[in-house]
Amino acid sequence: MPPIGVRLNVQEHHVVIDNGIVEVALSNPEGIVTGIRYNGVDNLLEVLNDETNRGYWDVVWNAIDGSGKVAGGVFEVIKATKFEVITESEEKVEVSFSRPWDPSLENKLVPLNIDKRFVVVRGCSGLYSYAVYEHVGSPEWPAFNLGETRIAFKLRKDRFQYMAVADNRQRYMPLPDDRLPGRGQPLAYPEAVLLVNPVDPRLRGEVDDKYQYSCDNKDIKVHGWISMNPQPAVGFWQITPSDEFRSGGPLKQNLTSHVGPTSLSVFLSAHYAGDDLVPKFGKGEAWKKVFGPVFIYLNSAMDGEDPLTLWDDAKRQMLVQVESWPYSFLASEDFQSANERGNLSGKLLVSDRYVSGDYIPASGAYVGLAPPGDVGSWQRECKGYQFWTRADEMGYFTINNVRSGNYNLNAWVPGFIGDYQNEVAITITSGCGIYMGEIVYEPPRDGPTLWEIGIPDRSAAEYYVPDPDPKYINKLYLNHPDRFRQYGLWDRYAELYPHEDLVYTVGKSDYTKDWFFAQVNRKKEDNTYQGTTWQIKFTLENLNRNGIYKLRVALASASLAELQVRVNNPKANRPLFSSGLIGRDNSIARHGIHGLHWLYNIEINGDLLVEGDNTIYLSQPRSQSPFQGLMYDYIRLEAPGDFN
Repeated sequence: MPPIGVRLNVQEHHVVIDNGIVEVALSNPEGIVTGIRYNGVDNLLEVLNDETNRGYWDVVWNAIDGSGKVAGGVFEVIKATKFEVITESEEKVEVSFSRPWDPSLENKLVPLNIDKRFVVVRGCSGLYSYAVYEHVGSPEWPAFNLGETRIAFKLRKDRFQYMAVADNRQRYMPLPDDRLPGRGQPLAYPEAVLLVNPVDPRLRGEVDDKYQYSCDNKDIKVHGWISMNPQPAVGFWQITPSDEFRSGGPLKQNLTSHVGPTSLSVFLSAHYAGDDLVPKFGKGEAWKKVFGPVFIYLNSAMDGEDPLTLWDDAKRQMLVQVESWPYSFLASEDFQSANERGNLSGKLLVSDRYVSGDYIPASGAYVGLAPPGDVGSWQRECKGYQFWTRADEMGYFTINNVRSGNYNLNAWVPGFIGDYQNEVAITITSGCGIYMGEIVYEPPRDGPTLWEIGIPDRSAAEYYVPDPDPKYINKLYLNHPDRFRQYGLWDRYAELYPHEDLVYTVGKSDYTKDWFFAQVNRKKEDNTYQGTTWQIKFTLENLNRNGIYKLRVALASASLAELQVRVNNPKANRPLFSSGLIGRDNSIARHGIHGLHWLYNIEINGDLLVEGDNTIYLSQPRSQSPFQGLMYDYIRLEAPGDFN
């Protein structure tokens, strides 16, 4: 029997869309999702919450006055003022909830025209949502910053208690009540709470922190919740079939699901990046962008069936949605269909004569199109669209379904430092198929490697991550590859190095055991902190006193930190190199293993070195907070070019 058609019921205060599988209720004209009925459950959303706090789009924004002063951040749930039926048929219903902006709203509402869309399709177990944001290119449109935008759903806490973010990141979660005084004890910052008297006593002694469930953009395809009881089990999943509308590229990290139970799809945020990833719009700057669609997928198990099969089904549905991208059934002209987009392909090779005399296939390279900018600017780009893929083991890559426009071709290759960027901007037109042929990337290199520490992969995951303090654990991450997600690891450094800082001896030390994953401040007995200086000891033979040695330092993260480099004299008043104050990614506090990537190429005159034993000193002196510090991606010392 074919599925019934989609029905639309417009009421005075609500709009209800029903396809016989799922029924969605939205407030009229605000466009807040107030109810989702599915599989005999009247409402999957939290009925104890006010209707405005169940399913909504929101922004965090800052006004900017005429002198350029930035006001404090404003959290705003997007409440539309106009409802419109865009498409109504038995095959699909698409509705619009829009909110135009005009100068009378200055400093009251974010200066954007916003059109939120919701789509329900015949026979489809879920709903789609997307939005079009526009800042008009007219002088009366003020400057502002857009710190965050997302779509959020608050689910019923009496039902949804099992969360899944990945195959190896899923668990029964605490209740929101467990974070309240008497049940939860706040830790170093409000998001982190120690569960001292949780409703479920099995959770006592664990830490809950929403940042422990963050993911890289490239890994946020599907996540959500399972309602185990009463039977049959029901799943609520957010599926994001494309990253094109997310800022910062594939390695940008965002929140997913967390205690609430809350399910998010974050499109723009400063998390794990800082102000660099906050779009800043000038007065009268024209800008328009489509965020989404995301697909809210609902599934259910048969009586007696393992509820965890819902996660497997959600992953299969994610693949279906990815294969269907770009969707063909959306009505907005601002969302480009497949025939309006283009494709690009090629082969990426690496040329490093100190590794191989032949070109090296860029196996596993991240290759992407991003708006024009400087080399590596893609990781800080936050206004346009980006399109990324992975090269195969021979370096071949294909980027499909790219929106028409002008882009730079960017790439970085695991195992090699630096960023590739095509010298000439690339124009994608409707229906084009551009073949770039063989592209050769020459990573930074002056001479042969004398020694190296780590793996150039834009992460500090290969280094030593300590066990957590037993008082502050999340059981999910015990014996887990992501052990860095435990709370309080920054204070473990002082326990391992109570008096003297880390010393790494080339040829003897093992970076997986002897290089702490983050250069953090040492906690002192009076609960203040002091900066640290790490040492790299190495032996040089056949010193070239007249040559220039090159120290390559790739950072995986920086949080209000400074990198100072000294050579063979730790007390030199002026360091050989200082980065100055850099970074606001806060990855140490947010349980990340990387933030934004930094690469420094530091020249060391041969007369600063000696034949025999040498020491490079890496200092991080900024010490107002336990969360200031650095994570290293990779360090390499090169001899002068062609020096044997």
